[in-house]
Amino acid sequence: MKIFLKTPLAWRQLLKERTRLLIAVAGITFADMLIFIQMGFEGALFDAAIKPHRSLQADLVLINPQFQTLFSVKSFSRERLYQTLGYEGVQSVNPVYISTGQWRNPETRLERAILVWGIDPAKSAFNFPEIQNNLDPIKQLNQVLFDQAGRPEYGAVGDIFQKTGQFDTELNNKNIRVKGVFSNGASFAADGNVITSDSTFLQIFPERKPDRIEVGLITLKPDAEPLKIQAQLAAGLPKDVVVLTPEEFAQIEKSYWSNGTGIGFIFGLGVGVGFIVGIVIVYQILYSDVSDHLPEYATLKAMGYTDRYLLVVLFQEALFLAFLGFIPAFFFSIGLYQLAYTATMLPIFMNSQRAITVFILTVIMCTGSGAIAMRKLSSADPADIF
Repeated sequence: MKIFLKTPLAWRQLLKERTRLLIAVAGITFADMLIFIQMGFEGALFDAAIKPHRSLQADLVLINPQFQTLFSVKSFSRERLYQTLGYEGVQSVNPVYISTGQWRNPETRLERAILVWGIDPAKSAFNFPEIQNNLDPIKQLNQVLFDQAGRPEYGAVGDIFQKTGQFDTELNNKNIRVKGVFSNGASFAADGNVITSDSTFLQIFPERKPDRIEVGLITLKPDAEPLKIQAQLAAGLPKDVVVLTPEEFAQIEKSYWSNGTGIGFIFGLGVGVGFIVGIVIVYQILYSDVSDHLPEYATLKAMGYTDRYLLVVLFQEALFLAFLGFIPAFFFSIGLYQLAYTATMLPIFMNSQRAITVFILTVIMCTGSGAIAMRKLSSADPADIF
């Protein structure tokens, strides 16, 4: 009975069965790692998918109402974009072509799909400094800028370009030359990106009509109110286009991957499975602890300790387990994130928001298990010691 009179009682209880404690910590660590991995891939999916949208240099964006994802773009008349110049507050516009082409690795001769952006080289459509400073080279036909953060299957483009200043290959069976590199990264929609002039884009995709674009970038005058101009454009333009802020444009892509495919559901299910696994593991540990020490708990109740006091002790044990299981899971997950990034080139990194969320889930998981195990503790009776 001496250990029950020392503090903290919960910690002493856990240390009495160190093998059980290690098993519990390992189980919680595994559950937390499962949650971290699922949330990490889900976050990487969304971050990679909407990074190009958030990188567009515009105050407002014009798109087809049927536009859902860059993976399957919808075009609209370029005339609609130029009509916006007639509205007060609109300073300039910039059309953007988007399509998927076939990039040939010159070493393996294998082709791989790549997302191609056609822009006006006289205007900067992206806020990447690497793009803004390299627009002049792509004014010439068949010159492109390559996304060096894409999949390695496209070839050692970045390395060769750094050594020679150019990289020659084929895109849709047309000879092209890389004259600059930038870093955007792969996503679930595209393994890589290429930026070229609108003229080169139309040569690479000869079936495309010049007057049909995928995105219209609208730059407003410095004193203009974006929301006010957006409302005016939405009311005045035909309904075959919609006017969005860049963030609203990004949310369309995010919503597609979250709700329009099974990927978001799968990752959410993985988080739920990890949470349930953790609850089961912690419950089994706490239930076994209560069962093994039921006479001692009954004696404490005979000494005047209330069920509330014993519940606090049990919750303390749960919190200790939550903390001990979360710490190794956090550091192991950072290592797994790095491995995943190296293998997939997806932007999967640890951040404070995810760490806090998983820790809160761990605390809920453990305290919930403690509340369930309390049902066994509440049945402890002084008569059990005889």
